[in-house]
Amino acid sequence: MAGADTVIELHQVATRFGDHVVHDGLDLEVRRGEIFALVGGSGSGKSTLLREMILLQRPDSGSIKVLGIDLATLDDASATALRQRWGVMFQHGGLFGSLNVRENVGLPLREHTRLADDLIDAVAAWKLGLAGLAPEVGAQHPSELSGGMLKRASLARALALDPELLFLDEPTAGLDPDGADGVDELVLRLRDLHGLTVVVITHDLDLLWQVADRVAVLADGKVQGVGSMDELSRLDHPAVRPFFDGPRARAAQTQERSAPSKPR
Repeated sequence: MAGADTVIELHQVATRFGDHVVHDGLDLEVRRGEIFALVGGSGSGKSTLLREMILLQRPDSGSIKVLGIDLATLDDASATALRQRWGVMFQHGGLFGSLNVRENVGLPLREHTRLADDLIDAVAAWKLGLAGLAPEVGAQHPSELSGGMLKRASLARALALDPELLFLDEPTAGLDPDGADGVDELVLRLRDLHGLTVVVITHDLDLLWQVADRVAVLADGKVQGVGSMDELSRLDHPAVRPFFDGPRARAAQTQERSAPSKPR
């Protein structure tokens, strides 16, 4: 049974696309204040699970509770209110190309608050700063940004409404090592400064070892293992071993943590 510190609870979630079974009685629990990573091979259902947690898709059966609310019980107004309590950073940014970066970051505030335009611009500039971007980046358009800057701008927009919960879809995908390290450190710093709960979909072994508090490995429609990377390293399961065997996996295990240590 979920406790008071449970932020997301999935119970016996089943998802199918025609005859294809994606989730088959999947159970999962995310705790308040942790950085929780979802990993698995292609087709394991990670992205589908994310879509279900953020109200973009419904499972065929089972229950999903986010921030104590059963998603199946929501009407449109309640769903809109709940969405304002989380932020989402999409894998490819998801920014509008016709708007500059400052306008993209301020868009949630224009949609969901009655703040004056100049105050929204000020808040957007502040969020860009939190994401590690200089003020002048706000005047640029998404097409003018590097991959790392685009990730940070998307993260700034996800933070616009001061969420309690942050969903990150492949936040370091496509970045060079230095850019990925910067995002890793930023995620840790934001969690520590603002008390966020963070759910990450990733294949980044460095992020898994250096940033994630717990990791869930999806395969065959279920969670095949969940725990810290150190705990998972002791499991002898074919879905889990690829994250620990091979030169890249072994190198990630030996990396020194460069970001602030995670609270326990």
